[in-house]
This record gives sequence, C-alpha cells and structure tokens, in this order.
Amino acid sequence: MQHNNDFFIKPGHLTLNQLKMIYDGQYNKLFLSEEAKINLDNSVKNVNNLITEKNPRAVYGVNTGFGKLASTRINEKDLSTLQHNLVKSHCTGVGDFLDERTVSLISVIKIASLSMGYSGVRYELLDALLKLINNGYFPCVPIKGSVGASGDLAPLAHLVAPLIGVGYVQYKGNKIQAQEALKECHIESFDLLPLEGLSLLNGTQVSTALALKGLFKIQSVFESALVSGTLALEALNGNYEPFDPRIHELRGHKGQMIVAEKIRGLLSDNYSKKEKSSNSKVQDPYSLRCQPQVMGACLDQINHVAKTLETEANAVTNNPIAISETGEFLSGGNFHAEPVAFAADILAMVCTEISSLSERRISLMVDSNSSGLPSFLVNNSGLNSGFMIAQVTAAALVSENKSRSFPCSVDSIPTSANQEDHVSMATHAAFRLNEMAENSAYVIAIEMLAAAQAFDLQPHKNIPNQLKSVYTDIRNRVPFYEKDRYFADDIELVKQYLLKNSFNIL
Repeated sequence: MQHNNDFFIKPGHLTLNQLKMIYDGQYNKLFLSEEAKINLDNSVKNVNNLITEKNPRAVYGVNTGFGKLASTRINEKDLSTLQHNLVKSHCTGVGDFLDERTVSLISVIKIASLSMGYSGVRYELLDALLKLINNGYFPCVPIKGSVGASGDLAPLAHLVAPLIGVGYVQYKGNKIQAQEALKECHIESFDLLPLEGLSLLNGTQVSTALALKGLFKIQSVFESALVSGTLALEALNGNYEPFDPRIHELRGHKGQMIVAEKIRGLLSDNYSKKEKSSNSKVQDPYSLRCQPQVMGACLDQINHVAKTLETEANAVTNNPIAISETGEFLSGGNFHAEPVAFAADILAMVCTEISSLSERRISLMVDSNSSGLPSFLVNNSGLNSGFMIAQVTAAALVSENKSRSFPCSVDSIPTSANQEDHVSMATHAAFRLNEMAENSAYVIAIEMLAAAQAFDLQPHKNIPNQLKSVYTDIRNRVPFYEKDRYFADDIELVKQYLLKNSFNIL
C-alpha cells in the first residue's frame, strides 16, 4: 500500500531538499521508480550481449581482473565468482559503524546512480537493498577504510555484502548476521552476475553522503551563528553603521549583502530607530563589525558546496560505464572523488571560521574592558568565575577545528601497486565535518548564553523584537547565572536547542 510519504527514487533528479528529507528520516518507505527499472533492465541486456558474443571483448571488471590485475583475463565459468570475490575481499573497513540515517542516505544516492542505467546491475538487487532498509535492517558499514579514489570501495562493499549473504546488519541497535536479516525479510541471497559487484562498489556515494550530512548541520550552525552574532552585537551596544546596505553593494559579493540584510532584519525595529549608534567607539572590533564580510564569504562557499554535492548525488560514478545504446563499455575515472574532497575541505574551513568569529565575540563579552559589564559576566566576580572557563572551552573547540581544517584533498597515498597513484581522501575529509559542526554548535551555544547574560546585566536595555523569542527560548531552558554553578548541562541544552531549531533566516 502506498503512503503519502513514500519516496520514489527518480534517477538523476534528487534535490538537496529530498536528500535532507532522506537523511532526516522523513519518509515511510523507499521505492524505485518505474523509470529506474527500465534503465536497469536495458543495462543488464547490454552486459548479457557482451558475454554471449562469439569472441567476447576484454572489458574491465566484466571478464578481467581489477586494478593492477586489469590485464588478467577471466574464464567465462568464473565470472560470477570474480564478482563475489571482489565484494568479499573489499570488506576491509574498520572502526565504528555509520549511523542508520547516513546508511539510508548512502543507499539512496547509490541506487539513484546505478539506476541511471549505465551499471549492468539488476533491478532486483537494488530493490532487495531497499527492502532491507524499509524493514529496519541497515548494513553495518565501518567508518574507516576509503581513500575516495576508485570510489568508496571498502564501505560500499560492506553496504552491499549482505545481499550475497555476507557481513552484518544492524537491527534495532543489534548487530546480526546478514543471512539472518535476509531470512527475516524473505530475500534470497544473490549470485552476482558479470559487472554487478564492481558497479556496486565503484562510486563516491559514501563520501558524498557524509559531506551532505556535514553540509546540513553546518547550514544549521551558520544560521545559529547569525542569530548569536546579532545578539552579541546588540548586547555590546555595537555600531549599526557597518551594516548599511550601501557598503555591501559597493563590494558586490552576494553572500555579504545577504548577511548584512539578515542582520538588519534581526535588529528590525532597533535598526530603524538607531542607525547611528550611541556607542562612543568609532569602530567596533572585527568580530562584530565584519560579520557580513566573513559570514557572507562563508555563505557563498556553503552555496557553492551545496551545488557541487547535489550534482555529485545525481552523478554516474561507476566504472566501466556501460552505454546501452551503442553496446560500448567506457573505462574512465568518474569514481575519483576530488570534487567531493574539495567541497568537504571548503566546508571544514567554513565551519572553523564560523566558530572562530563566535569565540572572539564571547571573549569581548567576558572582558569588562571591552564590554563595560561585570568581569566574566557575573556579579561579585572573584568569588564567582562566571563565564571565564566557558570561554576557555570555546577556545579549545575552535583550536580543535583549526587543526581539523587541514585540506585532506592535498594528501595522496598511492594504492593498488601504484595503479591508483593519486587519491582524493574525500571520505575522511567529509567524515570529520560532523564533529567539527558539533564543536561549532557548542561555541555558538556559549555565545548565546553569554549574550543572554549580558542582556540581563543591563535590565533597561531593549532587545529587538526579532531576537526576543530566541532570548526567551534560552531563558526557558537556562536561568540567569546568579552565582557559580555546574554549567556543562546549560551549554548542552542550548546546543541541542540551536541544532534542532530552525531559525528560518535564509
């Protein structure tokens, strides 16, 4: 029975909103479209035609070995064994298993790519993977083991190994044998046909899904930082002049103009009343004054990365590419994940800059010389340490993000006896983003708490209407910091709030 929130995978037409919906689990069941079945059937016929030729051509991965062994011809009777051996030998991943939401996203992107009809993979195989997921059985995919070159070989091998009765799946938090899961879902284990194993393993879907996961969280962190930065600006009685639209129009960067506009919108009624601040300082520190320039540059890069990842999620990245119309098998390198590696490296830098700017504003608020407020935002400081060590925590997290920002894409360790002599390291580049976004979210949570405290220490100060709800949400979770108390829980509560809340700024 079809439900309104059933999701039909249409090859080549995945949007960012749909990908986020899949990651967030906002669907009932996943299905392949009829178009996908037609594409897959035609592709399988193309492979069958090759195998039944009187003197079959040597086609990589169909009747030859893999990697450095590409020149080794395989006997026809061993072609299925070749594909099974490939999957089993590539199950070399290590570390913790990817979470179920990420496995779902990987699976959808992988299935969409193969369903374009250039892979030689049967519809039944992909339908079986969806059936496992729809019934709550998620392949156990270890986090580590891919260099993002010939595709995400090891993690994708773990993803599809259960289809041949090998490996493990997670069901309701428990690790069980793949054969047991197949039995529970009334699925017979598959004998792989020529090219199927290779097409299932080639591809950038793991690194792409991990980068998308990072993108979605960093987008949330970015919006939260716009709010916290505006709260800090107002709490510190910052100048409004740097947000005058004429300044940003003269530079012309779209992101910069958007951020300035959004900050003016958050200040709303206050901005219209006080375009010239009563602040005695001629200019504020950069962390207040240059928010449009820094955050705008971040926004431009986020949007660039989003476009890259949406393209990659709809790409054909297996090898060889089987062209049904002409019967050709084109051997190339679409599995090389350099676009994803660059995108992930950019997101890492963006994430670090967001947290770095936020920490500098926290530092301004806790410093009485800069803020004019009680030292470390607490009355009777000395007896009370207030926000002193919360700022230290923020500094520690920013430093960690900085060290994680080294571009992974410039690293390369040749593999496969130098056949694969340049790799992207996209998978690691993408995997680190989630932890970096978490770090940034904690920093922003501390800034929000500090700004709320700064407002409370100035009881006659007017909070702009657009920010009052945020202030109220914070105070509904965390009370005023009257005297020193156990503070970690407060930071955690606000961090969870800002990641779950949609500020709907952009």
